[in-house]
Amino acid sequence: MAVRSKCAARFSLLSTVVATLVAVGGLSVLPLAARQATVAAPQSSPATPQLSLEQQEEFLKKAKVIRTKGIGKGVTGTTRATLSDGTLTHDAHIQTIDQFMQEFKSNRGVEFNFRDSWRYNVAAYRLDRLLDIGMTPPSVERSHQNKDASFTWWIDDVLMDEGERIKAKTVAPDLNVWNHQMWVVRLFDQLIYNVDRNLGNLVIDKSWTVWMIDHSRAFRLHDKVKTPENITKCDRRLLDKLKALDEPTLKTAMGEYLTGPEMRGVLARRTELIQLIEKAGPAALYDRARPATP
Repeated sequence: MAVRSKCAARFSLLSTVVATLVAVGGLSVLPLAARQATVAAPQSSPATPQLSLEQQEEFLKKAKVIRTKGIGKGVTGTTRATLSDGTLTHDAHIQTIDQFMQEFKSNRGVEFNFRDSWRYNVAAYRLDRLLDIGMTPPSVERSHQNKDASFTWWIDDVLMDEGERIKAKTVAPDLNVWNHQMWVVRLFDQLIYNVDRNLGNLVIDKSWTVWMIDHSRAFRLHDKVKTPENITKCDRRLLDKLKALDEPTLKTAMGEYLTGPEMRGVLARRTELIQLIEKAGPAALYDRARPATP
């Protein structure tokens, strides 16, 4: 893979956007005194038999594509595909985008040396596994219609995305668990320098697990985190995992998908994140509570 051009800062208005999301309960942690709203939950899709992550990866790599359809949300040419291996049938999220632009303009600002690539979906999943986060669905490399692509496991039993949750004013049944997950989202996005986190790519399943999807605009080269003020809490185990990250480990896990400068950017931001957490002291640490299985 060719070494990519160094990316300059994108989205000069990002701080304003984050502040707005905080105000409406978007990417922020919900206040513990939030008022419960009553809404009817959307119909969920059928559950899939329990598979290990390795089994999900193998299915994504080898199962036959039966049919595909476009997805109305997003701007990265995402396709939803139904796959079958003769025993199991399940959907996948396919992205083939691999785009470079010297200058990219959006309503959030301008980014120079812009990159949007399916490769970052695979890299984000592999980093999630290294850190034992478990909030990014399996994503593998595979060819689709003669193009390299990421095939990502379609989330089962989806209740809503974060945008729909906010619109309906729905509050999580266990705010402690919810807060723990949102602190992880904040940290992970700073670590991978995700410039395109939005309310539609945080998906909530019926157990109220939050899934982070669509990372095709991440892994910028900056060695400083974008919004350090977002880092106020960290799971103890995740902090230990961050400290254990090194370049050989990253190269082994995702050297096919990230360049050397991109991996060094991850490590530099990792170091700053650790410093921010340690500066905050013991009160910043927590033991992450997991959603209960329905």
